[in-house]
Amino acid sequence: MKEGTVTMSDTFIHTLLADWDEERSLSREEAVAILDLPKEEMEDLISCAYALRTKYKGKKVSVQLLTNVRSGNCSQNCAYCAQSCESHAPIEKYRRVSDEKLYGDNDLVDEKNLARHCIGLSGIKFTDAEIEDLAERIRIMKKKNTQICCSIGFLTEKQAKMLKEAGLDRINHNLNSSRSFYPEICSTHTYDQRVNNIKMLQGLGFEICSGGIIGMGESKEDVVDMLMDLKAISPESVPINFLLPIPGTRLADRDISGLTPEYCMKVLCLARLMIPKSDIRCAAGREVYFKGIEPELFKVVDSIFASGYLTAGGQGIDDTMKMIRDAGFTGEIESTDE
Repeated sequence: MKEGTVTMSDTFIHTLLADWDEERSLSREEAVAILDLPKEEMEDLISCAYALRTKYKGKKVSVQLLTNVRSGNCSQNCAYCAQSCESHAPIEKYRRVSDEKLYGDNDLVDEKNLARHCIGLSGIKFTDAEIEDLAERIRIMKKKNTQICCSIGFLTEKQAKMLKEAGLDRINHNLNSSRSFYPEICSTHTYDQRVNNIKMLQGLGFEICSGGIIGMGESKEDVVDMLMDLKAISPESVPINFLLPIPGTRLADRDISGLTPEYCMKVLCLARLMIPKSDIRCAAGREVYFKGIEPELFKVVDSIFASGYLTAGGQGIDDTMKMIRDAGFTGEIESTDE
């Protein structure tokens, strides 16, 4: 990248991407300009993202399976979530999924040669007894050497160490949006609590999965601010979700007309440019917003879910693996940094 300030002109993307230097940080203004790119500039943007994707991830797609271990009954009021205390969504609620379901899913990860078993527990805080129960189940699943990621709210340091000792590899804790927009979607805990929790977990040696949700009413500046904070965290995985308004939640009637495939792709490209070494995952919304354009999607992302999300269905495993092959990519056990 040549020295000097990049101007926001018609030639911006050509100037910025033609001689891309990933060591040079995008300014906030430049990052917002990427989200504003006209359609005719998309080919250059995707080409740059693809170069980074292949440099660090090759042509592998890391496929994850997600199990909802504890559903509903959450004390938090996250506006997007069917499991929120304010949600009236007609979801199944339980405090402990059956061993048959949990271990069956873990066996499926092994049988289908998937990258990781992700397990989610609704709620913000847990007792030590609940964590020890989870730790014992993780010990059993780890006998198959499965890579396991857990989404589990705020842990104490003692509880985090219990899970680390049990063999848990990675913890998911999403920022979800920017610090300034966060109070619009949740008031029962703060953005800084999330950041501080992640720092504590990193200090204990956990891999981190952290991303956000696009389409909740945030501005493009909010998207950029979130990605800048994620860049500072440097998580191993960055899941980007695209809002699917759920009846019964506070965002049930949110206007998602702005979530065009083109805009969604810009967000994923920007994530790849800003955090190139992390797995960039297209999570919730993939089957809706990118249907039929998977060959373009996989030029940017190297990680997806198969067989559904916490409270929503999704594309089955076999169909997902066929889609990856048809797009010219390979579903493999793990997408690792060089």
